[in-house]
Amino acid sequence: MDTVEISRFLTGMTLAVHIIFATIGVGMPLMFAIAEFLGIRKNDLSYIALAKRWSKAYTITVAVGVVTGTIIGLQLSLVWPTFMEMGGHVIALPLFMETFAFFFEAIFLSIYLYTWDRFKGKWTHFIISIPVIIGGSFSAFFITSVNSFMNTPAGFEMEKGKMVNVQPFEAMFNPSFIVRSFHVITTAGMTMAFVLASVAAFKLLRNKVPEDRSYHSKALKMTMIIGFLSTLLSMLAGDLSAKFLHQVQPEKLAAYEWHFDTSSHANLVLFGVLNEKTQEVSGAIEIPGVLSFLADNSFKTTVKGLNEFPKNDLPPMIVHYFFDLMVSMGILCFVISGLYVLTLIFKKLRKYTTHKWMLYGILLTGPASMLAIEFGWFLTEMGRQPWIVRGYMRVAQAATQAGGITLVTILFGILYFILMFTSAYVLIRMFKNKPAHKDINQLITSKGGVK
Repeated sequence: MDTVEISRFLTGMTLAVHIIFATIGVGMPLMFAIAEFLGIRKNDLSYIALAKRWSKAYTITVAVGVVTGTIIGLQLSLVWPTFMEMGGHVIALPLFMETFAFFFEAIFLSIYLYTWDRFKGKWTHFIISIPVIIGGSFSAFFITSVNSFMNTPAGFEMEKGKMVNVQPFEAMFNPSFIVRSFHVITTAGMTMAFVLASVAAFKLLRNKVPEDRSYHSKALKMTMIIGFLSTLLSMLAGDLSAKFLHQVQPEKLAAYEWHFDTSSHANLVLFGVLNEKTQEVSGAIEIPGVLSFLADNSFKTTVKGLNEFPKNDLPPMIVHYFFDLMVSMGILCFVISGLYVLTLIFKKLRKYTTHKWMLYGILLTGPASMLAIEFGWFLTEMGRQPWIVRGYMRVAQAATQAGGITLVTILFGILYFILMFTSAYVLIRMFKNKPAHKDINQLITSKGGVK
C-alpha cells in the first residue's frame, strides 16, 4: 500500500470508530429527555429512572467521543496537509463552531447530571436537558457542514491553487448541507432508539423480576415507537438525498445503482455481481423504473449513466454493496418496529408485544441500525472518490508524503481497540448487578414514598 491508500485507511478507521460515538452523542440526549418528560407527565418513576441511567451511561460515550473527535481534527492537518493548505481556512468556522457546540453541550450535561432532585419545580430539571439536545444537534450540524463542503464546495474563488475571497457562511451552508444534516439527525435518532430497544429486549429475555420487567417493557415501548417514527423520517431523508444526488452529483447516484447507460424508466438494482469490463450485472434483483422515480418522482425521468462521465472521475463500484447493505439494515429495522407498533395498535395482537420471537427480532435492530450508519458513511465518503474536495482536489493530491504513516496507523488501531474495549467494559460494569428496581426504590424513598 502506498501513502495515499494508508492515509485513506487510517482516516476511514478513525471515522468508523468516531461515528459510533457521534451518533450516540446526537441521539442519546433526546432519548433521556423524552424519558424524563414522560416520567413527569405520567408521574411514573420508571421513566425517571430510565433518564437517570441513560444519562449516566452517556457520560462515558461523550468522553470517548471527545478523544476520537480530537483525533479527526489532528489527522486533517497531519494526514491531509495539502487539503488543509488549500482549504483549511474555509472550514475553520464550522470546525470552531462544532467545538463551541460541544462545550455548550458538556456544560449543560454536567448541570443536568448533578442537579437531580435539586429543584422544587418538576419541570426545571427537564428544561436543562434542552440545551444538551441543542448542543449535540448543532455539533452534528457543524461537522456535517465540513463534510458537505467537501462534497459540494461553495463560497470561494480559486486563484493559483488557493481558495480566496471566502464567504464563510456560504461555504458552511453549502448546497448539500440541509439534506445531509437532516439525514444525519434522523438516522442518529433511529439508531439510538433501536440500540436502547435491543438492550431492553435483551433484559426482558433474561430478567424474571416483575419490577424490572415492567421497567424494561416501558423502555421497549418508548424506544420502539421512537425508532419506528425515526425510521420513517430516515426514509424521507434517503428519498431527498437521492433526488439531490440526481441533480447535483449524478455520477454518485449512478455508481450506487450500477447504472451505466443514460435512460428513462431506469431500474433499481439490488444486490448482484458486476463485471466491470463488460458492465454486465448478474444475480441482481431489478425493479423496473424505480431509480427514475426515486430521482424525480416520475418513472419517465432520465437518469444519467456512468458512461456519461470520464472514467477517472468515477467512484469505486463497490459503493453499490454498501448501498444495498445500508438499505437492507434499514428495512429490517422498519419491518420489526412496524410489527411491534401493530401489536400496540390492535388489542388482539397485544400478547405478542413481548413475545420471545418479537424480542429476538428487536434484539437485532440495535446492531442492524448501527451497521446501517457505518455502511451509510462508507457509502457517501467512497462515493465522493476520487475527490477530497469535489472538482477541485483529488485524494491522491491531498495525502501526506511523510514517512512513518504505517506505524502511525498501527498505533491508532491499537488505541481504538483499547478505547472500544474499555468503554464497553465500563458500560457493562456500570449496570452489572444493579437492577433497575433498586434505582426506582431509591427514587421512591427520595420522594417521600410517592410512587
